[in-house]
Amino acid sequence: MTKQIIATNDAPQAIGPYSQANKLGDLVFTSGQIPLVPDTMEVLQGDITAQAELVMKNLMAVLTEAGADATTVVKTTCFLSDMNNFVAFNEVYGRYFPTNAPARSCVEVSRLPKDVLVEVEAIAYVK
Repeated sequence: MTKQIIATNDAPQAIGPYSQANKLGDLVFTSGQIPLVPDTMEVLQGDITAQAELVMKNLMAVLTEAGADATTVVKTTCFLSDMNNFVAFNEVYGRYFPTNAPARSCVEVSRLPKDVLVEVEAIAYVK
């Protein structure tokens, strides 16, 4: 098997030595998505709900480019800058996984890139 680099203009470009996602066979491993506006690469200013919505939209764009989607996500890791934002984050997150939700870890971290409120990464498979 050969690793394939996944890249789309519909999500923020990598801002370091990493790719938006890697595909190996039928598996897709995404990098963490933060609330960067793809066209400007600027952080979306706003509360956890607004930032989480953009994070999930960016994540879905990367998955789509890889041939996966929300229904094929098997695991996510979610990073919050403040666990007090969990309920609001979970409301947004839950709209993307209304049935057959993936396994998930959700942790509070001391700081995220560009001081954003949330970051989400995923593992999925291609149908």
